[in-house]
Amino acid sequence: MVMMTRESSRRHGTDRRILFLIPAGVFIGLFILFHTVFLIGMVPSSSMEPTLREGSLILGYRFTAEYKTGDVIIFEHDGALLVKRIAACGNEIICVDGSNITVPEGCFYVLGDNPKESVDSRYWEDPFVPASDVRAKVILPATKTKSGLRIGSCRS
Repeated sequence: MVMMTRESSRRHGTDRRILFLIPAGVFIGLFILFHTVFLIGMVPSSSMEPTLREGSLILGYRFTAEYKTGDVIIFEHDGALLVKRIAACGNEIICVDGSNITVPEGCFYVLGDNPKESVDSRYWEDPFVPASDVRAKVILPATKTKSGLRIGSCRS
């Protein structure tokens, strides 16, 4: 029979609290990180194929200071989060159906990589996405395969 003194009993209780606090602290830290710095989402349609397959997981970074043509972004449009590629940034000119359109300052013209399946700037009444509606830049896509997850890139 093992007898515990008060001191060893207190130390044992402290050890248990530390074992509880470490995972709790890691969980709280990750929770804060993924609600303030990163955004995890899922690609809801085939509009970005072949770059991002329908059902792929994506990791976005919320604090990108500057977006450029070719970046894949997550943005809010009509109450939904969408994933598209920036085709033109503010003050750039893009040719759409034979007409030149100048993108307003602070806005983006976005297109899906799969034009046959994508409902994007070409079809919206207001074709421009304000920078204030952008939630994150996609930095890491992960596609589900038969053998697990395949980590890729969003380069055009």
